[in-house]
Amino acid sequence: MHLGRRAVAVRRLCPQLEVLRQRFVGCAGHQLESGHCSGTMADVAKKIREHVGVEGGYHAIPKSRDGLLKFQPKRNELPNRSMKDSHTTANVLLESDALMRERFVYGLGLLRMGRIMEELDLLAVWICHRHIFPPLLPKGVPLPYTFVTLLVDHAHFLVEKFKPDVDVSLSGHVSWTGNSSMEITAYVRQSGLVLAKAIFMIAARNATNSSAAPVNPLVPADELEDCIYKEALERHKRRTEKLARLESKRQPTMEEEQIMYEVFTRTKGIEGPSDTATLPADCRWMSEWQRSTLLHPFPQNRNEANTIFGGFIIRGAIETSYITACLYCGDYSLIRFISDITFTHQIPVHSYMKLRAYVVYTHDNYIQLMTVVIAINGNNFTEFHCNTLHLTYICKHKVPEILPRSYHEALWYLSGRRHFQRFLNSINRDMEGSGSSSTGDD
Repeated sequence: MHLGRRAVAVRRLCPQLEVLRQRFVGCAGHQLESGHCSGTMADVAKKIREHVGVEGGYHAIPKSRDGLLKFQPKRNELPNRSMKDSHTTANVLLESDALMRERFVYGLGLLRMGRIMEELDLLAVWICHRHIFPPLLPKGVPLPYTFVTLLVDHAHFLVEKFKPDVDVSLSGHVSWTGNSSMEITAYVRQSGLVLAKAIFMIAARNATNSSAAPVNPLVPADELEDCIYKEALERHKRRTEKLARLESKRQPTMEEEQIMYEVFTRTKGIEGPSDTATLPADCRWMSEWQRSTLLHPFPQNRNEANTIFGGFIIRGAIETSYITACLYCGDYSLIRFISDITFTHQIPVHSYMKLRAYVVYTHDNYIQLMTVVIAINGNNFTEFHCNTLHLTYICKHKVPEILPRSYHEALWYLSGRRHFQRFLNSINRDMEGSGSSSTGDD
């Protein structure tokens, strides 16, 4: 009832989602290009290590970077940079490299979006390296910076359009800067078509990751960059507003209170004992639809700061939620959207990870999941919360409705509904069909 109009809009968009010519857009469909290529993603990982002076391989006691602190530039020493200064592309060779292709596909031949997000996170860090330019840094001295993923604002996917045996091109650039943070806009292409888009926020830290470090100011160089910058500025304003009202402490609106009341009357009724509940037909209890797994990260999953790489965490969370979504709908599902991945704590290398995915909202053939990442300290085995991801999946058929059984679950239900609405709202903002294209591709 409350999402009827949007649901109709989504159903109308579904045929467009199946058209190969569809693309992610921004600024009248124009996307930034510079012609710069960083090689393969393996080359990108090597360049990052060389840039910061980190030795390859694992070392129980990493090489100290304290000596680089004296080279930390002041903000007034950093010149302005444009978006093209940081723009680059890198390739994942699926066509010619059979072993690489094996790492990136599911059993059905679909590409693993968790792997794609892991590579995009690494590319986002490299883009930060390309943006930072300290002119007073002596030649041969490693870059006295550490880059840490703060959050993923959102990510869109057209999973079914990817082909398992065609090279993937990743690209991106800095789209906004603060005093010590950068927003990265990243794209994933196959055969020239944009099939995924993600927005990262990266924090710049000093060489020892002990305090914030200044970044070069971003100044748009032309009309296209100015348009992209204005869009990024709007996202920054929305993020700032969200910080002022944390989702976990957000009170239900009058409309949401009415929704909670309707759910209550459907499951418990106005009359009768309050401790009894009846599950309506074709519905499931939220409390019975959570799935969890444990992961043991290894040194190969660490970043240059010697903590667990953010991309690895995102990949684990996506794959846990994917399993949960498939089990819930009884069929294979496709990820469509991720919103608000926030990294609250860094995870030491010697830790373990507990990932728990909850089905918190459903609508028609969509499943909204919340995946929580808990780190377990490898020394004293205490647990602490690290991340929460909100993911939207689509199934081939209508799925059973999920319903909360307690007030706490009702708040999760409302949060899931908000994130699903964000997905619906983002379709018009980030995507459009280009049926008028004259390419003739099908």
